[in-house]
Amino acid sequence: MLKKIDIGFLILGLGLLVWGHYWGLVIAPPEREMGEVYRIIFTHVPSAWMALLAFTATLIASLIFLFTGSFKADATAEASAEVGVFFNILCLVTGAIWGKPTWGVYWTWDPRLTTAAIMCIAFAGYLALRRFVGEPQRRASWSAIVAIIIYADIPLVWFSVKWWNSLHQLQSSTQTVSPEMYIPLRVSAFAFLFLMIGFIRVRYHIARVAQRSELSEPPGPEPEVGGAA
Repeated sequence: MLKKIDIGFLILGLGLLVWGHYWGLVIAPPEREMGEVYRIIFTHVPSAWMALLAFTATLIASLIFLFTGSFKADATAEASAEVGVFFNILCLVTGAIWGKPTWGVYWTWDPRLTTAAIMCIAFAGYLALRRFVGEPQRRASWSAIVAIIIYADIPLVWFSVKWWNSLHQLQSSTQTVSPEMYIPLRVSAFAFLFLMIGFIRVRYHIARVAQRSELSEPPGPEPEVGGAA
């Protein structure tokens, strides 16, 4: 059952999404080099940021589980990983759409693209592991260890365009992007942030229901997990 705060995050995220994307797609001017095609950044860039943030939440929750044995942390890890994979796929799809008119191909083995694809496949494998291991304690422990190991790819994704000569452009900043483009990008980023938190919270509640069924835990009040994102 959705809580009011869950609905609040989702509504706020949707509202900012409409505002940011209308600004970015309709009001913002064309980009000097890429023209209109650059407008996909208002979806592509925030989805990449949210994937990295969600997977970071998975790492933190996994560490908490290993140190405390808290199944609430395990549920948070599962929820954030699943949401992270969703945003990771959205990032890859929008990147491919952007790549065709920009680079002439939907896909190239650019370091940024390759490490992002590996990240998506690795965390999808993490979710598959959770489905194949039936015993709750073993599943949570193995999943936490796997999450920590595969998180090593995250710095590679972030720094790939700085460390290696590649087609993918460097990260933009307020010094390289005009306010007409930068502000709607930030609005869209906050939209995706609130949606991500809302998605994680909803998925967390579902995971906790499944855990109670497995562990025969009595239902009780749940802690707020918005900060875990």
